[in-house]
Amino acid sequence: MRAGAVFPQLEIGTDPDVIAKYVRTVEELGYDHVVIFDHVLGADPNRPGGWTGAYDHRSAFHEPLVLFGYLAAITTKLKLATAILVLPQRQTALVAKQAAEVDVLTRGRLILGVGIGWNQVEYEALGMSFTNRGRRIEEQIALLREVWTHEVVDFKGRWHRIDRAGINPLPVQRPIPIWMGGGWDRQKRAITEPALRRIAKIADGWFTHLPPNEDGRVGMDAFRHLVREEGRDPAKVPVEGRLPAAKSGPDDWKRGIDAFQRMGMTSVELNTMGAGYRSVDEHLEALRQFRELT
Repeated sequence: MRAGAVFPQLEIGTDPDVIAKYVRTVEELGYDHVVIFDHVLGADPNRPGGWTGAYDHRSAFHEPLVLFGYLAAITTKLKLATAILVLPQRQTALVAKQAAEVDVLTRGRLILGVGIGWNQVEYEALGMSFTNRGRRIEEQIALLREVWTHEVVDFKGRWHRIDRAGINPLPVQRPIPIWMGGGWDRQKRAITEPALRRIAKIADGWFTHLPPNEDGRVGMDAFRHLVREEGRDPAKVPVEGRLPAAKSGPDDWKRGIDAFQRMGMTSVELNTMGAGYRSVDEHLEALRQFRELT
């Protein structure tokens, strides 16, 4: 299986040398790609009405596409993946331009994973509608592919208008692969069919939170069924599973990898955040052990 490493941005800090050491070592270990999460703003829990989100203003999130510009200069083979970029809270044409630039600087190593997100505070601050984000992302993806593959675009959708214009430079990959996240409710341990159907219909791949157990197998079966209903070949839609390093170790990771392989996943990533590691070296040691299992 291809192996990915989740960039530990909540814990890695802001020292560029430490970030460079981490990413270069991940590449040296033979990882296929590094994955990064996206949040632009964190809410203050003391705001009126409180805050119960998974992250707040104390949670450190490096901006993915800016960081990738730095990583492009210090890596040569490692693919760079967002998993996910909250696309509907961003301007589509600007994302197209930024992603194309990263793809140029990496010579075609970008995977743009996108999703609709859950943080209404961010949407409000960025001036985007939270309520129609599920419908808008489909139009956004269609527009991204148009902009990445044509010098001049004439596009008129429900939310977007490009009047005979285009970006320059175009990306190396035409189009850049767009994967999607979502489709699985971890609390309910069940698929969310509207999101999963959207992924089955338009995504080039799926960054999933499916667990490595019977629930996950049922979720994969449901996904394959939806892919076929959309007239696509499930074998041509890659799926990546995620395993946590927290409260687990190599034996657990091996069982998870084996389970994901049996389910038909094509790649697996390790998330080392939340495992209590106190230094970047401890994160990297876990990744060394994980890479030996894949």
